Amino acid sequence: MTAETTPMTPFGRTLCAMITPFTPTGALDLEGAQRLADHLVAQGCDGLVLSGTTGESPTTTDAEKSALITAVRQAVGTRATIVAGVGTPDTAHTAELARGAEKAGADGLLVTAPYYSLPPQDAIEAHFLEIADTTGLPLVLYDIPSRTGTRIAPDTLLRLAEHPAIVAVKDCSYDFLAAQKLISRTDLAYYAGSDELNLALYAVGGAGCVSTVANVVPDRVRAVLDAFDAGDTARAARLQRQMTPLIEAMMAGGLPGAVTAKALLPVLGLPAGPVRPPLRPAGPRATARLTALLDDLTA
Repeated sequence: MTAETTPMTPFGRTLCAMITPFTPTGALDLEGAQRLADHLVAQGCDGLVLSGTTGESPTTTDAEKSALITAVRQAVGTRATIVAGVGTPDTAHTAELARGAEKAGADGLLVTAPYYSLPPQDAIEAHFLEIADTTGLPLVLYDIPSRTGTRIAPDTLLRLAEHPAIVAVKDCSYDFLAAQKLISRTDLAYYAGSDELNLALYAVGGAGCVSTVANVVPDRVRAVLDAFDAGDTARAARLQRQMTPLIEAMMAGGLPGAVTAKALLPVLGLPAGPVRPPLRPAGPRATARLTALLDDLTA
């Protein structure tokens, strides 16, 4: 891990939920992934989350996931942490991916609640505990009920926080009260997983963010947290507000973040490639609007 990590920020502070670049024909673009990862770290990201939602994990193979970790580790070295998404609806498969990620060089694991089968809370807890005992890597529990169909209940998180390998949460629950309670009652590092809440969660003791928008404006995402740490809360709020139109367009405009990020990265001369089906690329009108908002922000 990098020298910037601490017990309160075990994977860094400004993490990018990195897209997975593909070639024009849809194959994994490892060279592009290395170039993008190097750019993101140079522009202020101290952690990269691979094969998450934005990384199109449902449509990449196990072998591709491992190859991506290896390639990105070669590109960034120890300049940034690598957290590997290993969430699946199958505990055994998740454990297999966890072992593969550890072997490939990941620093941590991002694990969702099992989706589709809608397990009860005791089964979710058992799932996470089994994965926590599978490798020597620390876990980030990914609470994203809009995708999994299942919430990791606050009481479940309180119990899971007692396991030494469970160290962080990527919070996409939109339950700000629960997040504050868990920050105050546990040692879990809470990372905002919804870009509109990056500053708000950080201000109440969060560890930082796992940002999709950082794919295109990593320096600006980091600048918000830097300003807050410097005590200039007014500037932090202003910088966050300035990003709001782009955040809304990328994350709440009807298209997934993988689609919107991949529409904008070529504008910046960075690798992206197509999304894999069933996702479809942004159309000309959506791309033009996204580009205009990015131009307005960076002008």
